[in-house]
Amino acid sequence: MTAPVPLSGPRFQTEPARLYREMRREHGAVTPVVLDGDIPAWLVLGYRELHQVTGDPVLFSRDSDLWSQWDHIPDDWPLLPMIGRRQPSILYTVGERHRERVGMISDALEAVDPSELRSYAEKFADELIDGICAKGETDLVGDYAMLLPVRVLARLYGFRDEQGPGLVTALNDMIDGRDRAIAGQTHLATSMGRLLADRKDEPADDVVSRMLTHRSGFDDVEIAQDLMVMMAAGHQPTADWIGNSLRLMLTDDRFAASLFGGRNSVAEAMNEVLWEDTPTQNVAGRWASRDTQLGGRRIRSGDLLLLGLQGANSDPQVRTDGSALTGGNNAHFSFGHGEHRCPFPAQEVAEVIARTGIEVVLDRLPDIDLAVPAESLTRRPSPWLRGLTALPVRFTPVPAL
Repeated sequence: MTAPVPLSGPRFQTEPARLYREMRREHGAVTPVVLDGDIPAWLVLGYRELHQVTGDPVLFSRDSDLWSQWDHIPDDWPLLPMIGRRQPSILYTVGERHRERVGMISDALEAVDPSELRSYAEKFADELIDGICAKGETDLVGDYAMLLPVRVLARLYGFRDEQGPGLVTALNDMIDGRDRAIAGQTHLATSMGRLLADRKDEPADDVVSRMLTHRSGFDDVEIAQDLMVMMAAGHQPTADWIGNSLRLMLTDDRFAASLFGGRNSVAEAMNEVLWEDTPTQNVAGRWASRDTQLGGRRIRSGDLLLLGLQGANSDPQVRTDGSALTGGNNAHFSFGHGEHRCPFPAQEVAEVIARTGIEVVLDRLPDIDLAVPAESLTRRPSPWLRGLTALPVRFTPVPAL
């Protein structure tokens, strides 16, 4: 068998689609990989295989205590925020207790008024555009997309608006899985703990207050962990969804109409990104509860399987014509699948924030254009999430609202 593939390196930034094709050609639908510190795992790249893994929560469990590698994981391992042990959050809860937690989160998010959510998104988007519209040029990632989702989510959850920038930094550090990952996780946990204490003393009409009064009886630690998951899953992928969609509209002739008032094209571009350039590329993970076979591989009890969402979305057995537009087809894995997929109300919140953010840019900066060659755009160095480091654009300066 050929050597395992390191799940790191510049190719995840520069050419992940080609890298996944090479992995599939050399290793098949289930590829052996190594994580930081030469920790072995499997990356599931096949659409059918990923459907099987995510659809069988007993054989392929979300219980990370099953992992056979814990004896080799140091306390300062940078991926611990992504692959936690005995973490009392919805990510690692299984069975009926997991379904109760999904219900608690879904109820809290479903109570968000859709028109109020859109008004928050428009308000913060307009404020961000007001800060850049007179300059004639900006970085739509650093100055806009990376700042918008967390501000909306912070308002929905009950944070003060001025806490948003610190939460952005902490979330980015945690998700990138590098030397500041654990510090970012600590900042986020501390912020959540304070917010919970405030809302227990003084409830309000927000997501945190609704979760605290839910009848399922989860304690403060569990709720704080779930809020951290919700914040991380709701902010960074949504920011990258905005950035990746705007990049597609600015660089792909198929979406030129979206830059000139074609609002249907915005939805099409957003859906195309979820197939071709999904923000969440790979997810950790599932653990085999017993020896089994998957994609011709012998999977041992306790093995870690990483969910290759982008690899599965581009599986040639499913995407027989990768150049064709996907239209309204939403059978992608970008929101996951099975019991642990992203709850539907959370998907709706992310879509409203992303679409509103994109439409405000197109409404306020009508002659926007890319300020650098498309081939010079670079991605963050993460195998987990795929987002631009910057999206420099130019436009005719306009006054603030």
